[in-house]
Amino acid sequence: SPAGMVLSVLVILLLSVLYEAVKMGKAVLLRRALLALPRSLSQEALTEPHEGDSGPAQGSPSLTAFPISFPRWFWFHVGQTLFHVVQVVLGYMVMLAVMSYNAWIFLGAIVGSTLGYFM
Repeated sequence: SPAGMVLSVLVILLLSVLYEAVKMGKAVLLRRALLALPRSLSQEALTEPHEGDSGPAQGSPSLTAFPISFPRWFWFHVGQTLFHVVQVVLGYMVMLAVMSYNAWIFLGAIVGSTLGYFM
């Protein structure tokens, strides 16, 4: 039916827009994750005591020298992984719809990707 076809094209268009939005969200999250990484993970930076510290006990690395932001970048990585899973699922759904070889569905995917990238 014509109404069903229009609805299908709109759904594919929205899925394509959502795919582009997730792709951009993943890029923003990557930038934040890179900013959350500690500047140096060298052994000297981890084991070197700070001024005013009493020194490490029995030769073990000082816990105060360990970067505080370590758990933060891990959670950014978990978020990126979830974004990636959503992006892959949306991409495969749009691909399967396009493989129906319907010109209107194909145009809906193209217009949706264009709108999503533009926004």
